[in-house]
Amino acid sequence: MPQYIIAYRNVEHAKGQSPMPETPEAQAAQKQAWGDWANGLGDAAVDRGTPMMGNKMVLMDGSVVDAGPNGTSGFTIVEAPDMDAALAMAKGCPFLQMGNLEVAQLMQFKG
Repeated sequence: MPQYIIAYRNVEHAKGQSPMPETPEAQAAQKQAWGDWANGLGDAAVDRGTPMMGNKMVLMDGSVVDAGPNGTSGFTIVEAPDMDAALAMAKGCPFLQMGNLEVAQLMQFKG
């Protein structure tokens, strides 16, 4: 079955605004939402979620720069019969409260 990456893309927020919950109750609710979503993926989840930090980009000229505030902050890999099914899984992801998701089919090479 094809595999798809759901990449978490940060959104630059207005100064002073944070997408992260501020109260312990809101943090607990967010953690519960993530757990519910990840568990709801069931066997379709190949990798339920891997956070990333300290992103750098290597440019074509070999120079290295920070990825910036709109960089990728993590990913989930799922198996789905087609792109529409992968998109349906992504639409339930709680990350959408903080940023955007990019969904792409992973190429399968034989050999």
